[in-house]
Amino acid sequence: MKSFFYFLNGAMSIILYFVNTVFWFIPIMLCSLVKLIPVKPLQRLVSSFADNCATLWISVNYINQQIFSRTKFSISLPESLSTSRWYLVIANHQSWVDILVLQRVFNRKIPFLKFFLKQNLLYVPFLGLVWWGLDFPFMKRYSKAYLKKHPHLQGKDLATTKAACAKFEDMPVSVMNFVEGTRFNQTKLNAPINKNLALTRTLAPKSGGVAFVLNAMGETLTDLVNVTIYYPSGIPSFWNFISGRVNDIVINVDTISIKSIFENGHYSSEYFTNEEQKQRFQQYLNQLWQDKEKELKQLAETFKSL
Repeated sequence: MKSFFYFLNGAMSIILYFVNTVFWFIPIMLCSLVKLIPVKPLQRLVSSFADNCATLWISVNYINQQIFSRTKFSISLPESLSTSRWYLVIANHQSWVDILVLQRVFNRKIPFLKFFLKQNLLYVPFLGLVWWGLDFPFMKRYSKAYLKKHPHLQGKDLATTKAACAKFEDMPVSVMNFVEGTRFNQTKLNAPINKNLALTRTLAPKSGGVAFVLNAMGETLTDLVNVTIYYPSGIPSFWNFISGRVNDIVINVDTISIKSIFENGHYSSEYFTNEEQKQRFQQYLNQLWQDKEKELKQLAETFKSL
């Protein structure tokens, strides 16, 4: 009987997610089409409207979760968060539920979350246009092997991304990056790098993606938002979350000034050319993730004692 209740709960929830997504997809798609008109004031106005549609989409998803998931969220947020600042958001990654969690936690607290996407995703039917309409920044990165054959393209990928991000100089934005590069599981945990860092609840962070964002937007971004997501009952599937099987989720957030990350508090764009800078930044992220590991262990001990 209980299993049937969860199934019915999940089925009704997923129908509401679908209806809500289709409902807001239409105006955002129309906004994307209007943005094809090369008039910057019009494009800025339409971008703002599209972001508001996306914010309302998340708000309705929140109501859905209140009705069907009924998960208790324990959230620790800095009071300094604002929709008028520029953020780089990073978090540990365990499940597709993470995205729903982050959207819910930060909705109307900071600018609408945007992900850096590979440039070829721009050509995905319908979705590519919607992502473009929502000002998701598209990046084009060349492999070392490709650059070896085409040295004239050195730095071209970063220049292209910087040009794509120019619109954010006057429009506050939150750029999201899962620095582990993949979702956590025990098999991936066996990689040597994770053992070297003594990680058991997270995967080693990869500095390349974050550095690429910082190189493209470092002079614009104001704060690094460091998020720790903990699931006391174990890593949930999307279905378990929407059907009401996840009782608790803990989210701890702290902010770090972007300037404090760089030596002497000055922005540096040398990550890709300066090996010392690269190693220093990787060490910084490694330490951040080891602290996150300790935090997750403490949370596990706290819930175990309850």
